[in-house]
Amino acid sequence: MLHPPERGLKLLGVDARKVKDVIITHLHYDHVGNFGLFPSASFHLQDEEMAYATGRHMAQGFFNYAYEAGEVAAMVREVYKGRVRFHDGDAELAPGLSLHRIGGHTKGLQAVRVHTRIGWIVLASDAAHLYANMNETRPFPIVFDAGAMVEGYRRLRELADAPELIVPGHDPLVMRRYAPPRAGLRGIAVRLDRRPKL
Repeated sequence: MLHPPERGLKLLGVDARKVKDVIITHLHYDHVGNFGLFPSASFHLQDEEMAYATGRHMAQGFFNYAYEAGEVAAMVREVYKGRVRFHDGDAELAPGLSLHRIGGHTKGLQAVRVHTRIGWIVLASDAAHLYANMNETRPFPIVFDAGAMVEGYRRLRELADAPELIVPGHDPLVMRRYAPPRAGLRGIAVRLDRRPKL
């Protein structure tokens, strides 16, 4: 909201127009918006998420209010252009980089596992919005399947080398626990390959 993604990437030395792969954890507006900034990229998405976002549940406000119909339709157009790479469950994208479908928040949400110099970390996305969701077993109220969400907390712990290496999708504590790459990026980006301060 404060820093457009292309500007943040530019501060890290990344030109969004040249990025080749973008992982879409799920199709909620705050996780898929701005995908048009990546004209050279393939988009990695779970089969189940596209089916959910275009299926019968979207006729109900309880399920559809975090989706933007225009963004979902735009992603469907990318499918027709051959730019979406679908995954059915867990998938390795490269050595040290894998996707893992974690049910609950949406029907096809995926988390990302990355091997770093401190071990395996997991970018939970909205499988855990906040540390407290997982640590206190308090599911976030935007949910497709609460039972699957709680089971997802166990799966996240299995995937990470340590519980503190699970990075929730929306917790402001992430910016405090992890160090920035350099002083000028404090509050904008963090180094996830350094141990967090707990």
